Amino acid sequence: MRRLLSLLTGFGLGAAAGWVLVTLFSPVSGDEFKANLRDHYTTALINARQAAAKRRAELEQELAELRRA
Repeated sequence: MRRLLSLLTGFGLGAAAGWVLVTLFSPVSGDEFKANLRDHYTTALINARQAAAKRRAELEQELAELRRA
């Protein structure tokens, strides 16, 4: 348990340090950076939902074929 807590703490501190460095050294303004981040997040979310829907359809088709057999 202690090892997991240490790992999560290190991950959190690394993410925070990365965020600070990106914010400080980013070539775009804060508002533009937030807009870009929001756009990337939205695109990733749409892609994930599409992939999930596609996989769900594949699994439902496979289940239907197994039920017929």
